[in-house]
Amino acid sequence: MNAQLNATHDSRLRSWVASANQAGTDFPIQNLPFGTYSLTPQGERRIGVAIGDQVLDLRAAGLTNISDMNVLMAQSPREVSALRAAISQGLAEGSAKQRQWSGFLHPQDAVTLHLPCRIGDYTDFYTGIHHATTVGKLFRPDAPLLPNYKWVPIGYHGRASSIGVSGQQFPRPRGQTKGPNDEVPVLRPSQRLDYELELGVLVGQGNALGDAVGMEQAEAHAFGLVLLNDWSARDVQAWEYQPLGPFLSKSFASTISPWIVTLEALAPFRAAFARPEGDPQPLPYLDSPGNRQQGSLDVELEVWLHTQAMRDAGLSPERLSQSNFRDAYWTVAQMLTHHTVNGCNLQPGDLLGSGTLSGARSEQAGSLLELSAGGKNALKLANGETRTFLEDGDTIILRAWCEREGFQRIGFGECRGQVLPAR
Repeated sequence: MNAQLNATHDSRLRSWVASANQAGTDFPIQNLPFGTYSLTPQGERRIGVAIGDQVLDLRAAGLTNISDMNVLMAQSPREVSALRAAISQGLAEGSAKQRQWSGFLHPQDAVTLHLPCRIGDYTDFYTGIHHATTVGKLFRPDAPLLPNYKWVPIGYHGRASSIGVSGQQFPRPRGQTKGPNDEVPVLRPSQRLDYELELGVLVGQGNALGDAVGMEQAEAHAFGLVLLNDWSARDVQAWEYQPLGPFLSKSFASTISPWIVTLEALAPFRAAFARPEGDPQPLPYLDSPGNRQQGSLDVELEVWLHTQAMRDAGLSPERLSQSNFRDAYWTVAQMLTHHTVNGCNLQPGDLLGSGTLSGARSEQAGSLLELSAGGKNALKLANGETRTFLEDGDTIILRAWCEREGFQRIGFGECRGQVLPAR
């Protein structure tokens, strides 16, 4: 497992970039997430690292000759770790690089942030057992989980072309739906539009076709994590999902955060992975000592809603829920290993979604489908509005961070998306 602590994690480290030392920043020197940016919306795309409220241009700083993020992600973990160490040393307080590198910093709010890499393929898993159980009860009260759930990391092949970066806006999707009182299905804008709180794993090194990746090597193929909102049209999904699963109900838009938080940055926030008593243990190919000891990641997650009425009144967004990645039923290593056990070849930049990450309590739900009990119980917001599903103009904001005593807090930035009226 790739979870070794080193000098880059030292909580005493401070940066000569003042904003990186401010309390509560997502991007202290201990984080150093990678992303792709340009100085103008149509300008040349560059590889950068977030530090405080700035972004450091890696090529300009002489840290790499690579200009393509997918090529950088394909490097070995050893090479990426060496690059991270060099960035950390150069940005550290007292570094001789300060005068030179100061000219290679750009305010994040003055540049255009893009998808961090080219995403060739997208697989969405279903690792959130509390989400699976709650949703299953809506349709199968006596047997919410299907028999395979605790044995197989369930996933489906998603649509990569409609994945956008934070700030994405998209029209309300149209699709074929059939309500309980409809004699025949009709084509119409979705009336049950929802968000899904997820984390995404971006693949670094790939594997050759036919070569399965074992558990102990799996995380060497994971470059890092991003926030992921896998928007879902629940009414379209209910009509189309049998027998082959989601299609138009999810292919219209997915949104990710722009900064990839590396697994190395997440090393201080590891946790043991264990199944609840009485549950079956993973099959041997999905098990390893390293995964049992530190396969889980302690990542706090939040969902915020900002309606049009809130914006018009000058009100701040309202938090809808909070959960944690530790509650996932399958780990990053298990997702990667299972994905390749049949010989499937992953490639740099492939995205693996975690599935909706909900907690055991009702207020920890990662979707409106759960929070509203399938649309039966409307949520009352602080400004008097109500929601069962999303309305036009609604903006959903996902946030995530890691905290542990003795280490510096790090965050993921925002994953923000807005629903526009149907076309």
